[in-house]
Amino acid sequence: MALVSEEIKARSEMYHGDEMGQIKSKELLKEVGLPNGLLPLKDIEECGYDRESGFVWLIQKKSSTHKFHKVGKLVSYAPEVTATVEFGKIKKLTGVKVKELMVWLQLNEICLNDPPSGKITFKAPSGLFRTFPVSAFEIEEKEAEKGKLEVKEAGGAVEVKEV
Repeated sequence: MALVSEEIKARSEMYHGDEMGQIKSKELLKEVGLPNGLLPLKDIEECGYDRESGFVWLIQKKSSTHKFHKVGKLVSYAPEVTATVEFGKIKKLTGVKVKELMVWLQLNEICLNDPPSGKITFKAPSGLFRTFPVSAFEIEEKEAEKGKLEVKEAGGAVEVKEV
């Protein structure tokens, strides 16, 4: 947690646990106009958002990889992912790499192109970039809801069922 200072944490919204981390990371992406499937992290321990500066961090138990099947790209997420967000853009991104041919490239920026185009661009510090359809990084609402639990309490009994 080298990049997240106590000063930043003190003025940020913070959430703990995988379930809240999944919900809040998707809400944040939606809030800044980005596709909700950009951060498919696993076992999130903590996430935070400093609205004043736009600084965001997500901490997961260990590194994870995810294949975005619609574009055929393998992406690696470090245990700590940080960025600064603004509408339609993620800047100063750390902890995210994409595999191009046989080389892992660090990503440092993600931005929407002209909104009507439906395209999103991923940039590396070296100047390399790739543009893909935004739809390749969207999670359908029904898919996002799969596996959620509903808890009902009635007369002292608790019923839990998968929705």
